[in-house]
Amino acid sequence: MFRTVRRLPLFKVIAILQLALLARRHMGALTPAERRRAARLVRNARTLTPAERHELIDIAGKLEPRAFAGAAADHLSPVPLPRRVTGRGSKRKTPSRSH
Repeated sequence: MFRTVRRLPLFKVIAILQLALLARRHMGALTPAERRRAARLVRNARTLTPAERHELIDIAGKLEPRAFAGAAADHLSPVPLPRRVTGRGSKRKTPSRSH
């Protein structure tokens, strides 16, 4: 494994580490129990019941996969990406509803 890392250019190693840190931040959104349960469900992914699949989808939703993908793309992109891609929110304020 270390031979492979030594052969990579430094900027690729840095990019990999940045993505790992970003993934760690997103995993922090889960409780330790949710992380353990997700790991168990992923290990048994081929034999999940429909209820377990829904549970895994719910846990994955807490990780905000769209925000993670946008942040990862932003880290790797040589040019700034639009806010709609990075998930950093919009400058526009949404009108509040008063009902």
